[in-house]
Amino acid sequence: FPHLAYGTPRKLPKPGSLPGRVVVLDVAFAANAGGASYEKTTLPFIRGLGGRLAMWIDHHDHDRHADYANDPRFVLRTKAQHGACPELVTPERVAAAGAVDTICCHVDFDGLCSAAKWIRGGLEPYEGADDDARAIDTRLGEPSERARVLDRALRARHRDEGMRGLMVRYLADGARDAAIYKEFQEAAEALAAMERESKRLSSRYEIRGDLAICDATRRDGPYDKTELLLIGQRLAPISLVHDETTVTVAARFDSGIDLVSALGLNGGMPTRVSVAAKRLDEVIEVLGRFELAG
Repeated sequence: FPHLAYGTPRKLPKPGSLPGRVVVLDVAFAANAGGASYEKTTLPFIRGLGGRLAMWIDHHDHDRHADYANDPRFVLRTKAQHGACPELVTPERVAAAGAVDTICCHVDFDGLCSAAKWIRGGLEPYEGADDDARAIDTRLGEPSERARVLDRALRARHRDEGMRGLMVRYLADGARDAAIYKEFQEAAEALAAMERESKRLSSRYEIRGDLAICDATRRDGPYDKTELLLIGQRLAPISLVHDETTVTVAARFDSGIDLVSALGLNGGMPTRVSVAAKRLDEVIEVLGRFELAG
C-alpha cells in the first residue's frame, strides 16, 4: 500500500517529505488567488520532485497546462472535458507510470476515489464509482447512496486526515467492509448540524441582479459552504459567500459561466473560485459588470 499524502492547489506537501516516486491526482495547479500562485506553489513542487514525479493527472483548467503538453507524465484536462478525475485514471496510465511509492491526492471524494482507483490498477473501487465522482464533483445528477454517505462524511470532518486514509483503504479494498462503512455513516450524520447552520445563514442572501450574496462572517457554528452556495444558486445564477477569510463564488457546472476569466484568474474551476476576503468589494464590482455584459 503506497504512502498517502494530501494536497490542495494552495497547499502542497514538501517534496522532501514524500518517499520515492510520486503520482499526483486531482490536484489543480494553483491560480493567482488567495496568496498562492503557480510560480510560488505549483512550480517549486514540480521542480522539487524532479525525476521522482511519475505522473500528474488533473481535470481543472489552467493557463500553464500548455507548458507540459509534450511531457507524457502530465495528463491535464479541463473540467468541461472531464467532470471528475477518476475517469482519467485508467489501467493503461497506471501501467505507463510504473511503480510508485507515494500518492498525493486532493482531499475530496473525487481525489480519494482517484487514489483508490490507482491502487487498484485503474479499476473502479465499485461499479459506478466514476459516475458517482462526476455527480458529486459537478453537483449534477444523483450519486449513489454509498457515495453520498462518503461525500457527506468528508465534508463533516474535512480536516480529519485519518478519515481520508480510512476511506482510501475502504475504496481500494472494493468498498466491501460494512463496519468501516458504518463509521462513515456516523460521521456523515454530523453534517446535518452544519447544514442547518447553512440554511439559517441563507436567510441573509441579498440578490443583486444575477448575483446572490451571503455574509457568513457572523455565525453560530460551523457551516457547509457547498450547501450554502447551492442554496444561493437557486436564488440567482451566481452565488457568493464571504466570511472573515475568504470570498467564494459559484455557478452551476452547466451554466457556461466562466468565473476564472471574469475575475482575471489563471486557473481553477470555471464555476467555483475563491479569493481572499479583502477582495470582496472588487469581486462584487466585477461580477456586477459581468452581469451587465451577459
